Amino acid sequence: MKRSMIKLILVVISILSVLFILFALQDSSTEPVSSILSDADALERHLEMGRHDKLQALKSNPESVLAEFTTNGCSGGLSVGWEYLAAKVQNFQETHGTEPAWQSCCETHDRAYHAGGLQTATAAMSFEARRKADLDLKACVIETSITRSPELTKEYNISTTELDHIYNGIANMMYGAVRIGGMPCTDLPWRWGYGWPECE
Repeated sequence: MKRSMIKLILVVISILSVLFILFALQDSSTEPVSSILSDADALERHLEMGRHDKLQALKSNPESVLAEFTTNGCSGGLSVGWEYLAAKVQNFQETHGTEPAWQSCCETHDRAYHAGGLQTATAAMSFEARRKADLDLKACVIETSITRSPELTKEYNISTTELDHIYNGIANMMYGAVRIGGMPCTDLPWRWGYGWPECE
């Protein structure tokens, strides 16, 4: 039962990632998608750079004000889903608590996303700052597995290698989700620079 819950969480994150990819491709320019799919960095830049230009223009407007920081924990329903599982699944809360073990990673990530990089940054600098925030999130989630390894390997009778595979899978899916779903100027509440007014 416990392993099936982990698989369910991973499936939900995967589905959300695919939906964000479809949204992003639909919103891209008329350049043929096939010409940019071979290079992930080129694809990311193709989808994002115009949005970073808009965000930086918004941030340089004297009338734009950065809102007070807020966080929803881990986006995509992960924190909410975790709370639900803790309330409904027997022994889940005792082992995993009422929030994801990597909740602090998500909150640190939200702090970076809230401001969306330096106010005076160029679009290219904003792009790199977002990628760094996402890579930091991924590394933080993986670090959580190291901290929890003694407890989880005993609880589930699995090896540290198996646990590493699970956490690497979670970290990679979260990274993919934030890379696609966190682009600036999407009007989504978890977008890069969500503390600034929405782009026009």
